[in-house]
Amino acid sequence: MDKKELFHNLIEFIASVHRVKHEITKHVKIEEVTPVQYSILEYITVNQPVTPSQISDCQHMSMPNTSRELKKLVENKLIEKIGDTEDRRKQYIQLSTHGEIMMNDAFNRIESRFLSRIQNASKGELEEINRAIDLLQTKLFY
Repeated sequence: MDKKELFHNLIEFIASVHRVKHEITKHVKIEEVTPVQYSILEYITVNQPVTPSQISDCQHMSMPNTSRELKKLVENKLIEKIGDTEDRRKQYIQLSTHGEIMMNDAFNRIESRFLSRIQNASKGELEEINRAIDLLQTKLFY
């Protein structure tokens, strides 16, 4: 396969991933957070513990904006900051117990929508999808 064609397929795939993510998460409204804060919480959930700079980079936010949003999440008791034992200037962010409960509830609702999307897939197709995800994860999204 031509690598340029592969690249265009990748771009289409990524756009589809964003579209499907939007479709299965758009009605997962959490009263106490904004969409930006939810996106930060989702990133923390999957990658914790993370540094503020990792959040800033992944969310395409400036450090001042990231710091402001993290401060609000701390005030709402959804995240905790943990200091690095070797470098006192470095902080890690993780979900608080309240944040974990809230994100587990959100992910349960998202899982329900995901399961409805794959309800007609055969066992073989589900295994194929899982292999494809594993392959993408190890070769492309590492």
